[in-house]
Amino acid sequence: MQMQKTRRSFLLAALALPCSGLVLAARAQIAVEVWKSPHCGCCGDWVAHLEANGFKVTVHAVDDLDAQRRRLGMPQRYASCHTAKVGAYLLEGHVPAADIQRLLREQPRAVGLAVPGMPVGSPGMDGPAYGGRKDVYTVLLVEQGGGARAFTHY
Repeated sequence: MQMQKTRRSFLLAALALPCSGLVLAARAQIAVEVWKSPHCGCCGDWVAHLEANGFKVTVHAVDDLDAQRRRLGMPQRYASCHTAKVGAYLLEGHVPAADIQRLLREQPRAVGLAVPGMPVGSPGMDGPAYGGRKDVYTVLLVEQGGGARAFTHY
């Protein structure tokens, strides 16, 4: 009787191991590293948007964001108020989490994604302070040669 209980416990534990790995994998967060001005509030709102969508974000407050952008390799013409890195890709500006997830899923040959400027209605540039206004904007896929093409339209 005792041997049957021990054997059953062992089998249940063995069967649970692969499942626990799946649960851990499902909970694993994708790391995003963000460089922003220490004085920018909308960048903090964008970070909160990423965290609410399952990303693990590390923020670096820098005084010279242009230098950081150059160091990382994002062309200046796509500049916005913050630059980020996720995996092998760069993110510039208020890129929606859904587009980041799509980028990581599709893995195109590219520098990354950019939302130049600060369009109202994009993540971090939304909420009551903007009175419900939503600008039309395009998320750009920044190509390795420095060009870009539309990735998503909002």
